[in-house]
Amino acid sequence: MTAPTPRTVAGIGVCPGLVAGPVVHMPEPIAEPAPGLRLSPRDSPAARAESILEASTLVAADLDAAAERATGDSKDLLEATAAIAADPTLVADAQRRVLEDHLVPERAVWEAAEEVAQQFQALGGYFAERVVDIVDIRDRLVAALTGRPRPGVPTWDTPFVLVALDLAPSVTASLDPSKILAIVTDGAGPTSHTAIMANAKGIPAVVAAAGAHALLVDGETALVNGSTGVVVADPTPAELEAVTTAAARARTFSGRGQTRDGHPVQLLANIGDPSEAAPAARAGAEGVGLFRSEFCFLDRELPPTIEEQVTAYRRVFSEFGGRKVVIRTLDSGADKPLHFLVAHDEQNPALGVRGLRTAARSPELLDDQLEAISRAAAAEQAEVWVMAPMVSTVPETEAFVAACTAHGLDTAGVMIEVPSAALLAGPILARAQFASIGTNDLTQYAMAADRLLGSLAELSDPWQPAVLHLIAATCAGGAQQARPVGVCGEAASNPVLAVVLVGLGVSSLSMTPRALADVAEVLSQVDLALCEEVAQLALTAETASDARSMVRSRLPMLAELGL
Repeated sequence: MTAPTPRTVAGIGVCPGLVAGPVVHMPEPIAEPAPGLRLSPRDSPAARAESILEASTLVAADLDAAAERATGDSKDLLEATAAIAADPTLVADAQRRVLEDHLVPERAVWEAAEEVAQQFQALGGYFAERVVDIVDIRDRLVAALTGRPRPGVPTWDTPFVLVALDLAPSVTASLDPSKILAIVTDGAGPTSHTAIMANAKGIPAVVAAAGAHALLVDGETALVNGSTGVVVADPTPAELEAVTTAAARARTFSGRGQTRDGHPVQLLANIGDPSEAAPAARAGAEGVGLFRSEFCFLDRELPPTIEEQVTAYRRVFSEFGGRKVVIRTLDSGADKPLHFLVAHDEQNPALGVRGLRTAARSPELLDDQLEAISRAAAAEQAEVWVMAPMVSTVPETEAFVAACTAHGLDTAGVMIEVPSAALLAGPILARAQFASIGTNDLTQYAMAADRLLGSLAELSDPWQPAVLHLIAATCAGGAQQARPVGVCGEAASNPVLAVVLVGLGVSSLSMTPRALADVAEVLSQVDLALCEEVAQLALTAETASDARSMVRSRLPMLAELGL
């Protein structure tokens, strides 16, 4: 007797939501055509060279049409990319390689694009930033020449569930929540940038769902539970009814986070750009728990001036008058390199000069930034707190607090992102006024697992007991010094894990604004004693999946809430 085909696959839910819709697979990446691949004697070099111009015309027209439908920055980007596709220089070079070297068109395009990309990279600045567009055009041309689906997010008549082996963060950033019902990937991890962007956009997502790519069939219906991480192929009518019920349940945040018995838990917003401040305030955020200041520094040849920074910071401070705004000083290095602050001698950037460590190499950057924060804070009514990323030792804490004090910034704190800081939380918080746990990096460093590597997704899970023990140690250090400890990593936006974090002693949770209502709702249905009980239960678990299931078993209201 043949065993029934499994209908479900389990991964890690990274953005809550219960949805169902048709499956659409992300096209496979365009592979490099074999080097030296040449025309056959029967081919006409002139005709094959002409096919490159035809492909270029089609690609440019496709991008122009997309630009017509787009607005704002997306429109500008698509128009610029279309111009590159129609650039006669790239086309002419590729045609020459067909006519003179008898390369097949797709190989000729690949080599011509590689040469242009190298030239742009050498020019630096704006031209270097366009290299990614050249690569995009190269892939589109090769796809057109070989009759393959164009790269990028596919189109569909109705909103759909996007399924992929993995997704580049840039692809996730471009997704339209009105068209993408959910994301399911075999790879990626719960702390990857892809997961972070999906959460910020409010797209239900399940990552590390091994086997999903093969199980789910294009056009067939799939049910995705972004809370439990379960994906169901060909759901039953009863299962689809649950989706309808969940869709009818709309939650809002009142602006005050607390447990059922009145224990206060500040629910704050994570902000990566000043434009995100107003929507966060409208969502009811009690303040900002993580204001990432990198936006001022990225994609620049020189660091911003103090005046430029003051203007940018004031945009956020002004939206939260009378409320707390925690701004993080420059967190560069590793996956966020800066043109003017690159360490070329690092074999492993994730363990190199990043975060606060850059202040030792370029102290003027930190000094200017603290001066800008101080001026911006003085000009607005927000309660401004400042914290440093990647603090590892007590002396680093002392130096940062002293630097803040010198600029009149009296509420200086640290991020707990490495195990050494968690284990030394007591003495560190004897110097700093507060701590904020960055669970994404803390998980990465505790588990020695690259957060961007999908094959290690199971290790990159904030439910890992070792990570929970480090959070508990940090909270114990905070209690010892009567200092508040918050969480600003992706773990804070998980309504179930939020209960555990509060039970461990976390006093504030900072998250993508769209998660505020779900987290507030769950906390409002539990008292502090239950939070502490499930937190201790999670600490006894030996695996992340055991911790997750043990806690969920003690929170029956999750099913009623569709979480």
